[in-house]
Amino acid sequence: MKKTTKKAQKIRSLVTGGAGFIGSHIVDELLALGHEVVVLDDLSGGFKENVPKGAIFVKGSITDHSLINKLFKKYTFENVYHLAAYAAEGLSHFIKRFNYENNLIGSINLINASVNTGVKKFVFTSSIAVYGHNQVPMKEDLVPQPEDPYGISKYAVELQLVATKKMFGMDYIIFRPHNVYGERQNIGDKYRNVIGIFINKIMQEEELPIFGDGEQKRAFTHIADVAGIIAQSIHNPQALNQVFNIGADIPYTVNQLAEIVAGVCGVSLKKTHHPARNEVHIAYSDHSKVASVFNHKPKVDLKEGVTRMVGWAKKAGAKKSKKFKNIEILKNLPPSWLN
Repeated sequence: MKKTTKKAQKIRSLVTGGAGFIGSHIVDELLALGHEVVVLDDLSGGFKENVPKGAIFVKGSITDHSLINKLFKKYTFENVYHLAAYAAEGLSHFIKRFNYENNLIGSINLINASVNTGVKKFVFTSSIAVYGHNQVPMKEDLVPQPEDPYGISKYAVELQLVATKKMFGMDYIIFRPHNVYGERQNIGDKYRNVIGIFINKIMQEEELPIFGDGEQKRAFTHIADVAGIIAQSIHNPQALNQVFNIGADIPYTVNQLAEIVAGVCGVSLKKTHHPARNEVHIAYSDHSKVASVFNHKPKVDLKEGVTRMVGWAKKAGAKKSKKFKNIEILKNLPPSWLN
C-alpha cells in the first residue's frame, strides 16, 4: 500500500496596498517565499498592472469595514502586511479628515478583523514622520513627536498595535521606512515622492519644483533595500513586537538630489524654488537595529537607484499629475498645489 504524502499548506498572507509601489514589491517577495497572497487595494494610488501574477486581487478599501470582515472570514489569514495609506505627509495638514479616515480608522478596521479571526502576525509600515523634529540620526528609542496628521496617524496605529498585543496577544512588527523610491512608483503624484516628481518633470521638459532653499536633508531609499526585509520579517523570531527603522544611511539635500536626477537623465538642471513648506528640515535614521536583527545593510546607492528608476520610468512614460479633489483646508496651502 502506497503512502500518501500530505502537501504542505501555504502560508496565507494579506497585503493591503499591494497594487501600490512598496506593496507590490513585497507581494513579489512573499510569492517567492511560497506564501499564498491576497492583495487588497482600492486603486486610488496603485495600479492593477502592479499586482504580481500569482496573487489574488480584491478591489476595495480598508475603510469598508463590512468588506474587511467578509474578506478575513473568507481567507483566514495567518499574517497581515498593512501598507495601504495615503502617504502625502505635507498635504496631510490640509486633508485631516481624509488622512485619519484612511490612515487611522482604516487600520483599526484591519486590526479588529485580525483579532477576531486569529491573525498571528501583523506587519505595519509606519514612517519616520512619527519622529517629527528630533535629534538625528533618529533612533527607535527616541520619544516620537509627530508634527503632521500623517505622522500622528502612523504613531497612533503603532500604539494601537502595542495595546492589542497586551490585550489580545497578536504579535506585530513595525517598520519605519523613509523616502523610498524605485520602479512602479506613482510618478504622477505631485504631492509626494520627490524623486518621482523630478523624473516626471524632466520627461515633460519642465523645471524641477523645490520648496524653500532646497537644503532640506533626507536619506533616499531604493525599494530593493526594504521590500525583502519586510516580507521575511515574520520568519525572524527576534523581530516580533519590535520597531525598526529601515532605509538608506547617507543623507542628501534636495538640491543635491536634483543634480543627481538631472545628471542621470542627461539634462541640464533647471529648477524653480517655491515658498518653503511647514516640514521637518533634517530627517534621517539610524539603522543599527535592523542591521543587527536581520544582518542587513543597504546595498543600492542613490545614483544607482535613480538610474534603475529612470530606466523604468522611460519605458512607462511620463504621467499627468492629478489634482487632489478633496482639499479640506485652503489656508496656507502651497500655491503650486492649488492648480
